Amino acid sequence: MQKYLEQTERELSIRGYSPKTTKSYLYGLREYFRFRKKDVEIMDQNNIRDFLFFCEQKGMSAESRNLFLNAMKFFYRHVVQSEKKIDIRVAKTGHKLPVVLSRSEIQDLLGAVRNPKHKLLLDISYGAGLRVSEVIALRVQDIDLDELTIHIKQAKGKKDRISVVSVKLVDDLRSHMSGKTMNDIVFASERGGKLTTRSAQKIFENALQKAAIRKNATFHSLRHSFATHLLENGTDVRYVQELLGHRNIRTTQRYTQVTNPTLRNIKSPLL
Repeated sequence: MQKYLEQTERELSIRGYSPKTTKSYLYGLREYFRFRKKDVEIMDQNNIRDFLFFCEQKGMSAESRNLFLNAMKFFYRHVVQSEKKIDIRVAKTGHKLPVVLSRSEIQDLLGAVRNPKHKLLLDISYGAGLRVSEVIALRVQDIDLDELTIHIKQAKGKKDRISVVSVKLVDDLRSHMSGKTMNDIVFASERGGKLTTRSAQKIFENALQKAAIRKNATFHSLRHSFATHLLENGTDVRYVQELLGHRNIRTTQRYTQVTNPTLRNIKSPLL
């Protein structure tokens, strides 16, 4: 079975899948192979259904089960090269609104950080709507302080995009990047090289705790808040879509549900 995992990894790499997707697909296939035990090269829809049902009974989310299903489809189509089609529909996923921090909560969060580098990391993540993977990968050459722009390279979906830099951060960024070469990481770890994703998330979590914010927020909530606050400012949703790098406008439009002024102006009938 190890040879099939290696073949799948090679095929995913050839087709340009991201390291994150590759890791998830290989994990899903490993679990499927462990469940099936033998003859994994023979596509059997009943076995696949049994595996997905097993995952559901274990409490696995619909999103994870769908990812596993996509991994199995990839394996049988591109590695085993089976001509049989897997005719299994994806599981229905729940519709959750993003967790957004209010403007005052953002100020409290950022004000709770004492380490200047950590504060600047959170500042620019919120101010430009960056994913955690994007902010830790930033290099000096990606930030144009004269034009107040950031060039995010090879982000999700291997797409480049441009976002904005707050004029408020110019002096701090210039000071922080002083002495670095154009190819240096902006927020390098103490040992050199990129911060880990977990380190950046821990910076956010510590700030959230110090600010005594009770919401179930994550680092990604900074990006959600960036989008929501832009829409509240009257920025056209299509510009917000470009800044976030969303392929589909419907992904961006979900923020309009959070910031809908009409709903906010409706008063409860309870007097």
